Amino acid sequence: MARDNSQQMILFVDLSTGKTRQEAVSPEMRRKFIGGNGFAVKILYDLLRAGVDPLGPENAVVFAVGPATGTVIPGAAITAAATKSPLTGIFIDSYMGGQWGTELKEAGCEALVLQGAAADPVYLFVDDGRVEIRPAAHLWGKKTSETERAIKEELGDPRVQVAAIGPAGENLVKFATIIHSTRAFGRGGLGAVLGSKKVKAIAVRGTGGVPHPNTQKILEYARRTYDEMLRQPAFAKNIPTFGSTVSVAGNNALGILGSYNWQQEVFADAEKISGNDMVNRGLRVGHKACASCIARSAIIWRACEGPFKGATSRGPEYETLYSYGSLIGNGNVESIILADRLSDELGLDTISTGVVIAFVMECVEKGILSAQELDGMDVRFGNCRAMLDLLPKIAAREGVGDLLAEGVREISRRIGKGSEYFAIHVKGLELPGHTARGLKGMGLGYATSSRGGSHQDFRPGPERSGKFDRATIEGKAALVKKNQDMTTIGDCLIVCRRHSEGFHGAFLNERYVELASLATGMEFSLEELTLAAERIYTLERMFNVREGVRRKDDTLPERFLKEGIPGGPSAGMYVSREELDTMLDEYYQIRGWDPETGVPTESTLKKLGLK
Repeated sequence: MARDNSQQMILFVDLSTGKTRQEAVSPEMRRKFIGGNGFAVKILYDLLRAGVDPLGPENAVVFAVGPATGTVIPGAAITAAATKSPLTGIFIDSYMGGQWGTELKEAGCEALVLQGAAADPVYLFVDDGRVEIRPAAHLWGKKTSETERAIKEELGDPRVQVAAIGPAGENLVKFATIIHSTRAFGRGGLGAVLGSKKVKAIAVRGTGGVPHPNTQKILEYARRTYDEMLRQPAFAKNIPTFGSTVSVAGNNALGILGSYNWQQEVFADAEKISGNDMVNRGLRVGHKACASCIARSAIIWRACEGPFKGATSRGPEYETLYSYGSLIGNGNVESIILADRLSDELGLDTISTGVVIAFVMECVEKGILSAQELDGMDVRFGNCRAMLDLLPKIAAREGVGDLLAEGVREISRRIGKGSEYFAIHVKGLELPGHTARGLKGMGLGYATSSRGGSHQDFRPGPERSGKFDRATIEGKAALVKKNQDMTTIGDCLIVCRRHSEGFHGAFLNERYVELASLATGMEFSLEELTLAAERIYTLERMFNVREGVRRKDDTLPERFLKEGIPGGPSAGMYVSREELDTMLDEYYQIRGWDPETGVPTESTLKKLGLK
């Protein structure tokens, strides 16, 4: 029998002492912070002090579900995880699909908070709200799928849901992931934080059902929404057929596909790594959709020929085709399928890993690094075998992999020689495959993202679709703020981007009001929902301010501020320092942040109830 929302608890686990405690969620917290990301940032802000070592026992990790998680609302199979990032030193939140979050909710947990650090490797078993801390020395060193299988066998229940780190997390690679059945908490090094706490995995089993404050209304809403979605070609055919892989050809046609470490934004072999070609060649062999997913974008690909024949992966999606493809000058899609699978098994973020490898390749091209300094490897653009050979070295911190495991900001700081200019990151987080030069609002979005170089706070869709002029800075501050409000609420409820943005729209509107009211069981107005988004995003900013972030940090890689795109349909486009400053001035004014420092003002904090 399903519990109601009021019975859901926050579960705290102190790994240093082995003690656990439960805390009820107050009605005020539900209304002001909603769930998911809102709960995660509030808990972290209250728990942590400024300056804690991200890989020390003082750091905490919060796993949080949203009020929509596990319901039949389309796209509501998502879980949030947040911590202080070892890669960036600031707030990071990441989102994972699959069944793990639903199981956590069925176990009676609204959030799971890990503090302290175990003395020896352990895994956690959360069983209907009860926690066992079990020894995991026998699992240390195993890949993620091996770990998942071993824990299910050990617990004697194949239905138990497992999220695990791979060797990269154990070895504290700064961009290590947490993997659940090929789904990932991908960005910012969450896997390294678990590794520092000696937590190999978290297994969850719940039998209490998912709380439904408005069961009948939610069912009616889901039926209506599913019907409306299936009448749209994107959900009926395009996304299930190609997933996000169509973005390769689309971005290349616009001249905004990051290539050769963003020295170019047109890739001659783009068609070879595009979804159209992959489908036409018969590489698509199935789907693995989350529960309540209508997009069915998780496509299973298999290499059918060549030296990598037989490699199979749930992916690559667009970001990996960019990071292991065009960004490193690699047109061999079979090698990307294999690299995607290896990255999941080792627990590596494909975006950060690809950007690191592309950076090294440009260092080689410019004579900054030699083969001798790279363990004798021929790390040149286009060499897919070098890319594949580097993955296990990075995960193990073996040889040059020990340096590469630090991320591009730190690598460039250590080797110098002008390499900082083409280290592609914002606040230490490597950039995904969406241009900051050909989409000027995207440039502002990266600069002001709480996470750093993330495309999940501001989305590329509004400009890429042509609805907003991508060549101008006019109106971009308002656009970025409004779109960030939408993503913030989506990350609190929590609903998959393809369903929220793809169906409900790029800005908060009455559709989101209906969704939030149904999922939470509380009535919201559009004004209240917008205020909640502003409150949560501003608290993320305050977390970062506490860590020293100021206006000077809201910037872009030097290459994007000084070099125009060299050729193609977007030739000459870039975001100048003056343009970025103008957009920042307008953005801070709209947000109520001090224009000199980028710090939220006292009056803004008071208005948002964060005083």
